[in-house]
Amino acid sequence: MNEMMKVAIKEAKEGIQKDDGGPFGAVIVKDGKIISSAHNEVLKSSDPTAHAEILAIQKASRVLKRFDLSDCELYTTSKPCPMCLGAIFWARIKKVYYGTSEDEVASIGFDDKRFYEIIRGEKEGLELIQIEHEESLRLLHAWQKKEDKRVY
Repeated sequence: MNEMMKVAIKEAKEGIQKDDGGPFGAVIVKDGKIISSAHNEVLKSSDPTAHAEILAIQKASRVLKRFDLSDCELYTTSKPCPMCLGAIFWARIKKVYYGTSEDEVASIGFDDKRFYEIIRGEKEGLELIQIEHEESLRLLHAWQKKEDKRVY
């Protein structure tokens, strides 16, 4: 078995045993070395964003003291949900290894597949309503003019 995936699976098992959240674990690796690992903590923290991938990315960013993890890889026990994919994109991670599929996760009651369907426009699920456009646009212009901004 892949050594990095073995750590992700161990994390997931720990989360299951502690009743911290769903059966998911993740590991961030740089140059063949583990930078961080985490398991789902949604139930423990009462935080719907406390997915294994998100927590592993947060830990790796703290360890490396940077948000750009483009030189890292992610190992996760299941295909990342859309929220986690967003975090992966923002962290600039270019390679993700995963275990189970969105269909397999859906078969045990998790919503990942439904979210993918909504994103593809196959199902209704979220109403997006634009308001206060001009005032919000001013914020973008203020950021653009800021001379000491740090682009990420």
